[in-house]
Amino acid sequence: MHYILSVAGLIIVLLLAWLASNDRRKIKYRPILTMIVIQIGLGLILLKTSVGEFLIKGFANSFAKLLGYANEGINFVFGGIANEGAHTFFLFVLMPIVFMSALIGILQHYKILPFIIRYVGLVLSKINGMGKLESYNAVAAAIVGQNEVFISVKDQLGLLSKNRLYTLCASAMSTVSMSIVGSYMTMLEPRYVVAALLLNLFGGFIVASIINPYEVKPEEDIIDVQDEEKQTFFEMLGEYIMDGFKVAIVVGVMLVGFVGLIALINGIFSSVFGISFQGILGYAFAPVAFLMGVPWHEAAKAGSIMATKLVANEFVAMLDFVKIQSSLSERTTAIVSVFLISFANFGSIGTIVGAVKGLNEKQGNVVACFGLKLLYGATLVSILSAVIIGIIF
Repeated sequence: MHYILSVAGLIIVLLLAWLASNDRRKIKYRPILTMIVIQIGLGLILLKTSVGEFLIKGFANSFAKLLGYANEGINFVFGGIANEGAHTFFLFVLMPIVFMSALIGILQHYKILPFIIRYVGLVLSKINGMGKLESYNAVAAAIVGQNEVFISVKDQLGLLSKNRLYTLCASAMSTVSMSIVGSYMTMLEPRYVVAALLLNLFGGFIVASIINPYEVKPEEDIIDVQDEEKQTFFEMLGEYIMDGFKVAIVVGVMLVGFVGLIALINGIFSSVFGISFQGILGYAFAPVAFLMGVPWHEAAKAGSIMATKLVANEFVAMLDFVKIQSSLSERTTAIVSVFLISFANFGSIGTIVGAVKGLNEKQGNVVACFGLKLLYGATLVSILSAVIIGIIF
């Protein structure tokens, strides 16, 4: 029965994207079907085979070792601040972002990441039927982050049509940065984090191809990636370390505000209506969770986590999810975990608009005009990835 519901959920997601399409006559259905098959195949390999288990175990162990190295620095600076045996969120979830950012900077400095991003993007462009720039941008966003990716194509931003700009922004919002993947793995099972990274990559292309179909002329299908200004190794290292620290601080401050506000709103709703605000949102999102493959008796709990992610951010939702995860089935845990791995929330609209506007004010204003449609598409990507998990689990 749950397979039928998940397939129905897949059809509904595609239909919702189709209803919001700019030009339904230009939709290329063959690449879309190909990518859905690839998504299902990747999901099966990662979650249902010994090969996938081996790959994910290796990936998770690598991140565990990196987090261990990061903790050496954290303990040196902050040792003794946390109570013995306590798991302080800021120290052990957010501060490792600083180390991961430094590592990404090193890989960028020695042109290892740009090489990988460029050629993986070229291969993807053959599959998704989209431009090379769009494919490059999606891979780059998944590695360096939704804001930083626009810097590498800043000279092309002013030349992009509204359609191409939407696809670039949608890809950035549908993914997450590698610098914070390790932080996610401290709260969610690594296999679901890895699965979400790959499914969202193709899901972003699928949804964008339906909502925002267009043709890229051969003379426009180029990648003009800007190299960062020449810096010495230690100049670069210091800059990336500070960037990582800024991200950690910003996420921490956002969490202080969002968690406090949600607690306040929950308290008011509980006093007045006898049910928390998140409880109401849970019932509102329960049908969506059900169509994703969540059993109905768990749909309200899952819907509450999904809604929290949308109105706040994925970190706030993960913190709430960890508290109730033991009361949910493995199937629901898998589906909700995958749904949470993206930047699709209201706050990301302002983040992406600000990033683009800082590089090209005119294009930033264009992005602001389709901000809500951007969030709509990115949310459909998260739902699509979760539906795929529901089909194969």
